[in-house]
Amino acid sequence: METEAKMIEGCRSGSNSARKQLYTLYSKRMLAICFRYTGNEDAAHDVLHDGFVKIFTRFNYRGECSLNTWLTRIMVNQAIDYLRQRQRINELMVDEEQLPDIADEAESAEQGRQLSEEQLRTFVAELPDGCRTVFNLYVFEQKPHKEIAELLGIKEHSSTSQLHRAKCLLSKKIKDYTSYEEK
Repeated sequence: METEAKMIEGCRSGSNSARKQLYTLYSKRMLAICFRYTGNEDAAHDVLHDGFVKIFTRFNYRGECSLNTWLTRIMVNQAIDYLRQRQRINELMVDEEQLPDIADEAESAEQGRQLSEEQLRTFVAELPDGCRTVFNLYVFEQKPHKEIAELLGIKEHSSTSQLHRAKCLLSKKIKDYTSYEEK
């Protein structure tokens, strides 16, 4: 397959070589997205597999956005379904009043920039499922809290609380890690 258009047409018609090319081109990127939501390598592989099965059995890409965007949307939805089926999205709902303030968000952000991408990914993966899901939807997918709440079946306030908790936990992890590294 020479062009993306030929690959897309091949996938629509059920061509295994086109499907293989699509998988080869996008599987690593999609696996990273799945891992970002599940926080677990085995679960990420399961979500990736299920996502590609869905893509290949109902290849309905219409070209309204980039192919990457379309695939990402499917994988994010697949990951959310995975978490929802395991009832892990609502796992840690807390009131904002129970959360500590983020000491110095600018300082935490600067310390975070000094970490490797791999270390940051690890910290995000270690977040509780609800916090991690809201954090990913808000930060990476740039969804507003109202849309996140509708997507996850939670209250809008819960979405803001989860994001705040995620930021607090990440800030603490970054601070602890950088303090340890400086010793």
